[in-house]
Amino acid sequence: MLQRAEGVVIKSFDYGEGNKIVKLLTETGKVTVMAKGAKKVKSRHSAVVQMFTHADFVFYKSGDMGTLNHGETIQSFHALRTDLYKSAYAAYLAEITDRLMEEQEGSSAIFHQLIAGFEALEADKDPVIVMQTYELKMLHLAGYAPIFDTCVSCGAKERLSYFSPGMGGALCTDCQTQDTYRMPVDDKARKLLYMLQRLDLKRLGETNVSDGTKQQTQQLLRRFMDTHIHIKWKARSFLDQMKEYGI
Repeated sequence: MLQRAEGVVIKSFDYGEGNKIVKLLTETGKVTVMAKGAKKVKSRHSAVVQMFTHADFVFYKSGDMGTLNHGETIQSFHALRTDLYKSAYAAYLAEITDRLMEEQEGSSAIFHQLIAGFEALEADKDPVIVMQTYELKMLHLAGYAPIFDTCVSCGAKERLSYFSPGMGGALCTDCQTQDTYRMPVDDKARKLLYMLQRLDLKRLGETNVSDGTKQQTQQLLRRFMDTHIHIKWKARSFLDQMKEYGI
């Protein structure tokens, strides 16, 4: 069956001598297609199957994998492939999308948030804020949304000075002893995460968040994700290496 869908390339790899297999995120789910001859310089598919490309795709689907017939680029996101720093963050957004979404699981909201995330990175918005906002969107989709505005134990809305990765949210000072692995969290970091959880990336403006606050929110989100989602993130490891070597 010939199908048409607007999609974003979230994974692309070589197959055979001249072909590529690409994974697309569309509003109705992930689609895997073979782009025959796409590795060849003069191929009509070579540009449209590049990582992060947002395009209209026409493909023939008869089983688990389709065959690409045609593609028209909407946004190439060229800067996300040529700038190492931006590329690393964009790759993480693509990887978390691929790993946390099932093959036929569709989400129009995530589709548009991913595009907005790529646009924000290309526009030089704070990549850490972009990354954390998108992580929170994907956690919500996967059913692991952390709670930041109330104590997960007693429901209190004040003195939320701790966060429990295992229990899934903030803890007040009275309930902190319920988790020996709790993490201290200050109000700025907790309120930032609560705001990012509800932020539409399309509306992300200029931000002025201290490095200390971003470091705390990043540690908190990482602990939470590693507690509930047992995946070794390749792109995240690369980001860590870049930070370690001061890139």
